[in-house]
Amino acid sequence: MIRIKYSFWLVLLFSLVLTACGSKKYTIKSNTKAAKAADAMSNLKSKQLYKFITEWTGVKYRFGGMDKRGIDCSGFALMLEKEIYGVTLPRISREQANVVKRKSIDNLKEGDLVFFSFGGKDVDHVGVYLNNGFFVHASTNRGVIVDDLSQPAYQRVLVKSGSVN
Repeated sequence: MIRIKYSFWLVLLFSLVLTACGSKKYTIKSNTKAAKAADAMSNLKSKQLYKFITEWTGVKYRFGGMDKRGIDCSGFALMLEKEIYGVTLPRISREQANVVKRKSIDNLKEGDLVFFSFGGKDVDHVGVYLNNGFFVHASTNRGVIVDDLSQPAYQRVLVKSGSVN
């Protein structure tokens, strides 16, 4: 009988330990850049866009590149717009900016384009707006990545935003 009592208490103690360990919740800090980018991706209306971005994320930057061995920003925007929205864009970011109807940042919608001038006056970089201030682009240093448009580095060089339609 004593042996059964000890077995009961041993099983109960073991069960409590297991359930205590299993109840610990792990959360991601929602204020981190990665969490915010993940949130922007999860809020995409187009599941095709989500799939396209995840398939290309991390592909390295290569000037003039148009495949997964390397891609540049205008090539990425061109391919995304064609595959997801059926829109044909010129190959060069400066020419892409010329076919876009200007919109304020506050009025951008998923799939709109954002243009930057890192090297002076002319447009020399393009990205595709997602939502909540995030965009996807082929970064020269980090490859295809979802980034925060509100970062000062982007705000200083943002020269145009808008839609093709």
